[in-house]
Amino acid sequence: MTLLLSQADVMQVLKVNEAINVVEKAFIEFTKGDVDMPQRPIIRVPEHNGLCAFMPAWLPTMRALAIKLVTAFKGNVQRGLPTVLGVIELLDPETGAPLAIMDGGYLTAVRTGAASGVATKYLAREDAHVVAVFGAGVQGRTQLQAVCAVREINEVRVFDIDSKAAERFAQEMGGQCCIPTKIDVVDSPREALLGVNIVATATTSPTPVFDGDDLAPGMHINGIGSHAPTVRELDTKTVVRSKIICDSLDACLAEAGDLLIPMQEGTLNQEDIIYGQLGEVITGKLSGRESDEEITLFKSVGLAFQDASVALYVYQKAREESVGTEFEF
Repeated sequence: MTLLLSQADVMQVLKVNEAINVVEKAFIEFTKGDVDMPQRPIIRVPEHNGLCAFMPAWLPTMRALAIKLVTAFKGNVQRGLPTVLGVIELLDPETGAPLAIMDGGYLTAVRTGAASGVATKYLAREDAHVVAVFGAGVQGRTQLQAVCAVREINEVRVFDIDSKAAERFAQEMGGQCCIPTKIDVVDSPREALLGVNIVATATTSPTPVFDGDDLAPGMHINGIGSHAPTVRELDTKTVVRSKIICDSLDACLAEAGDLLIPMQEGTLNQEDIIYGQLGEVITGKLSGRESDEEITLFKSVGLAFQDASVALYVYQKAREESVGTEFEF
């Protein structure tokens, strides 16, 4: 029997703080070289400003085998739909039979937030208490939840070009779990960055969302919104000023416009700007933050092993709690 899990089912059993632990273990397995994860093929649908990505992964230690189909269509907001939609199929590693088919939209947001939570845990200053979120969508929400799970945050600011979306974000996220009750909606990127310790960029913007000159020493940035070679949320000044840690070096060099565009400009080269991978910091192969003054940047394009590991966790929790609907093909 295959378990069918709707978005409501996934939301019932999956919490960001729990996903942080799962994703951290998955990063360790990835860094050891045990994960089989081909570079994801992408199909673009330019007339609708969309893309489709196909993301398989096998984690032999965790016993997680899955593939995700994820789409990102920027016009969905006007249609009342999330920008990012997805479906994950979890397979039995002994037989290849489908164990579960589950909504992947919310899971994608949670595992992305969880990866940033892990990065923040290892790279942000211990005394970081103020966070700015760029982008008031689903991804921005899980970014905030994850940061607040690993640092004691007492002030939050949100900026979005859609001020109404930012207001909804502030009203709905304030007071959740360990998030401060009051979230400030700011009018400009510069205002968002003033006195901030942690920055999360979770937008669909094709161009930089703030000026790198406005960054203060000691900041940590989680850059997760852009994942195509021709778009970027971060300007060249931000990249130049930062110690850059990737989720995957190969994936970022294939997809991360935040890094590729400055390299194509001739402003930077790979050896100068990319310090290493997050898993290398987690396992102690590389040091993380080395001073209170340096600016650290976690650049993530999203990896299939994150989806597979969290999908397995969701499946196991759903079985334990009798959530979902069983069916036969």
